[in-house]
Amino acid sequence: MGNTRFLRLPQVLERIPVSKSTWWAGIRKGIFPKGVKLSARITAWRETDIDAICERAEGALHRDK
Repeated sequence: MGNTRFLRLPQVLERIPVSKSTWWAGIRKGIFPKGVKLSARITAWRETDIDAICERAEGALHRDK
């Protein structure tokens, strides 16, 4: 687990196509995971958490077909 990769917001939004405001609202509502503070001004998200969101979305798309 020592090889945890982190993604900054622009990288997250490339994978999950929502606006910044929608992303932050989703965090407040518990839809999206909270970020990890890497420093006072830098927040990032675990790549595994973002991958899990993408996999759930793909699964939902396939179920709806």
